[in-house]
Amino acid sequence: MAKGDLQAEFGGKKIAILGFGVESQETVEFMLKHGAVITVFDEKAESAFDVSRLRHLREQGVTFNFGEFPSLANFDIIVRSPGVKPGIQVLHEAGDLGITITSSTNIFLEHAEGTVVGVTGTKGKGTTAALLYEMVKKTGRDVYVGGNIGIPALSFLEMLKPDSVSILELSSFQLMDTTRSPHIAIVLMVTQDHLDYHASAIEYTMAKMGIAAHQSEQDSIIVNVDYRNSIQIAERSAAKRYEISKFQKIAQGCFVELGFVVVALNGMEERIIDQNNILIPGKHNLENVCAATMAAKLLDIPSGDIAAALQTFRGLTHRLEMVREVDAVKYYND
Repeated sequence: MAKGDLQAEFGGKKIAILGFGVESQETVEFMLKHGAVITVFDEKAESAFDVSRLRHLREQGVTFNFGEFPSLANFDIIVRSPGVKPGIQVLHEAGDLGITITSSTNIFLEHAEGTVVGVTGTKGKGTTAALLYEMVKKTGRDVYVGGNIGIPALSFLEMLKPDSVSILELSSFQLMDTTRSPHIAIVLMVTQDHLDYHASAIEYTMAKMGIAAHQSEQDSIIVNVDYRNSIQIAERSAAKRYEISKFQKIAQGCFVELGFVVVALNGMEERIIDQNNILIPGKHNLENVCAATMAAKLLDIPSGDIAAALQTFRGLTHRLEMVREVDAVKYYND
């Protein structure tokens, strides 16, 4: 990513950043590097934030505004954090004035070099993203993982090269106003969640459609066809479709059959691994294994490296994490 392009886009611009969570804190640092004039807004009280961090950013010229959001009419660009709903009144008013409203996810998707893989779903996003990262890393390729998994994507945007692979865990909060979609989209199980944020289960599913809606015929989408909502999201994509299933045989994609993870491509089937040799526990994780395996095949990762990652990947911290076995009883941290 050419630094000059970012400097031209953000340098000297008055930018409002709505919300000051982990992702937005990285956005502030990113914008500072490129010469933006930044004001941060958060509805929480100032006492909710680290004093030293606020002091550090104020010394660099960042202005903070805590409490109810005021009018944003005087800004050139507004960056919405995932925790701020895009439908709030101040954003409607800003949009009517022609002010650019974006997000760190949109900024990343617009400027990222290389191949971007996006992963969404109600459960399994982090596991699938981390597992795919391990598969790609086995080959020695330049690979990064971030997004909702806890590593802000903008933290590695400028490290990317044309042959880099970026893997993003993407929540409904990050996808609901995207203007671009990843090159490879993975849609895992989608049921319902976050109904304290979304008005309904239908709105929650609609929010996730951003992962697919802006894909082209040159892109790829991987969808778990065991879930109706996931299929609905994939139907929004113009990309080439690959399917995954834990229960049924797939003509073009990845599935589980007779205890093996199998990839079917162009009329040929290949057994990747015996499921008994997969280290992460739980039959539900076979869905995540199939998704990561299919994406790895699309990235031209050798089957041996895919199997090796599956035999060594222990899963994420606090996700069915084996603690110990005592008197033949296994204890897990979940």
